[in-house]
Amino acid sequence: MPPGSSAVLPSTTECIEIRGLRYNVRQWGPADAPPVFLLHGWMDASATFQFVVDALRQDWHVIAPDWRGYGASEWLGRPYWFPDYYADLDALLQHYSPGGPAQLVGHSMGANIAATYAALRPQRVARLAMLDFLGLKPDPAIDAPTQLGKWLDEIGEEPRLRTYPAHAALARRLRFANPRLTLARAEFLSHAVSRTLPDGQVEMACDPWHKVASPAVYRIEDAMAAWRRIQAPVLMLVAEKGFVNMRFGQEPEEYRRRLGCFADLRVETVAEAGHNLQHDQPERVAELLEGFLAR
Repeated sequence: MPPGSSAVLPSTTECIEIRGLRYNVRQWGPADAPPVFLLHGWMDASATFQFVVDALRQDWHVIAPDWRGYGASEWLGRPYWFPDYYADLDALLQHYSPGGPAQLVGHSMGANIAATYAALRPQRVARLAMLDFLGLKPDPAIDAPTQLGKWLDEIGEEPRLRTYPAHAALARRLRFANPRLTLARAEFLSHAVSRTLPDGQVEMACDPWHKVASPAVYRIEDAMAAWRRIQAPVLMLVAEKGFVNMRFGQEPEEYRRRLGCFADLRVETVAEAGHNLQHDQPERVAELLEGFLAR
């Protein structure tokens, strides 16, 4: 796909039941091609990978769920419990890849889920690609009671998302947040990862309850303990101007400490890309992914 052009490869979606919830699963490519799972991040949806899929040169059966509470999957309308995503992924793999280990590609939160899952079920993961995620940077000033109190305060009021008068307004907001996003891609995303409300306004297709803070303090030591158990080869795609460099670019020792957890690791930097590198440099992301998944 030429840089900046609109999506060309059509996707299909199906609704399946996963652990009692209605899950929307998007698919591209022939069903008999090698399967690969694309797992989206926080406040996003499966269609975020359209530009990468368009840039793939080989035939793949791409399977991309909308996580619970995102896109067209069922929304809870109440706080979420993060470990549910590990169990959801386990059920999704059992449905679509019951016969062997799967190839997982996760962006941001999706990489977080996939990496921990690869540690918990190493026999179910053949390869793992992590897009611009190397853990969070905990705030040392926030202890367990503080975090729990924040959660208690936030669940007292129903969260809401920002609304836009039309898709064009959302597209402008997306380009303001990410100046690297082309007009064509912004317009596509403004429709593909949003929903239209009864009054005609538009909002991102994400349950606003995802905005509520977790009641538990994030512990990087727990994440690193999981990473050390991963047996599959790992590809780490670091966006030149993304969150990984933002968090650890000035802390080389911490960066190396985290990377050192992975037994079989390849790291690639994607130039001229922000955190959403699947939007900014989809051709380069597709090239790196295919070189890793097809080896």
